[in-house]
Amino acid sequence: MEKASFGARLLLPCVAAVALASAGSGRSAAAPGGGGSAPVTSKTAGGLGPIFPPTNPWNTDISKLPVHPDSAKFIESVGAGTGLHPDFGKSPESGIPFVVVGPKQAPVPITFTEYGDESDPGPYPISLDAPIEGGEKSEGDRHVLAVDPRSHKLYELYHAFRDGKTGWKAGCGAVFDLASDELRKAGWTSADAAGLPIFPGLVRWDEVQSGAIKHAVRFTVKKTQRGYILPARHFASRSTDASLPPMGLRVRLKAKVDVSKLPPEVQVIATCLKKYGMILADNGSNWFISGAPDPRWNDESLSRIKEIKGSDLEVVDTGPIVTR
Repeated sequence: MEKASFGARLLLPCVAAVALASAGSGRSAAAPGGGGSAPVTSKTAGGLGPIFPPTNPWNTDISKLPVHPDSAKFIESVGAGTGLHPDFGKSPESGIPFVVVGPKQAPVPITFTEYGDESDPGPYPISLDAPIEGGEKSEGDRHVLAVDPRSHKLYELYHAFRDGKTGWKAGCGAVFDLASDELRKAGWTSADAAGLPIFPGLVRWDEVQSGAIKHAVRFTVKKTQRGYILPARHFASRSTDASLPPMGLRVRLKAKVDVSKLPPEVQVIATCLKKYGMILADNGSNWFISGAPDPRWNDESLSRIKEIKGSDLEVVDTGPIVTR
């Protein structure tokens, strides 16, 4: 399997802190997980251990990488005047939830209904009461994520439904080794269109509360081209319009953008975007950034991230576009 890398452009990450007062207590990203899946709190979410090695592209400082020669073109195609949008919040149906796999959780069967030939076979240790993105009645992507800190594995499902018996039916599924930089097979999708893991790119309450997000953030745009940039492994478009962004595109907030007047939690996110940037992972709404729901989010404060416009961003050069 190919390893995730930016080659000569790969820079080792360093930690930057932003002061943020702690607020509130109680549950965070995921709903309670019965059947051996643990409730997720600031303590347990923060204690998951490393999410991929420091050398992994998700964890890499890209603040010094060169600007992509087609940066302006890509930014304009998505929307230079369009603001970022937090696609998560305090509602349990706002964002992408996750569960932490408990020691008593038995693997359950997974039946793939759409992309079984590009899925990692089950069973997966995902409890039947694991939360579904958008809620039980969602007509959207219905992602289900489960992190197992003991085995250092991440299990993700797309378009997931309980089979009414002992397992899940899903459009596709992927398993990631959180201790490895290995990528999926070239051309393979995952629970995300780009063939990337979802969980490592989520904005989580526990991270923001700590004062620093130390990884890239997942985001979506409406239209993409037929191509991808590593660590992405899959495209989800037939368009050959070179002005459209490819999957895996890495975007950062320009260093000169003043974020000091934004709410503290948004300053943490913005500082992350300057250092680690965000990675294009799926087709969706323009400049929507992904996070996990948590009742402690202040939706009004989060909405202030909309003050950051596409024109405040730039695309960084992390490698060639793969079109086959």
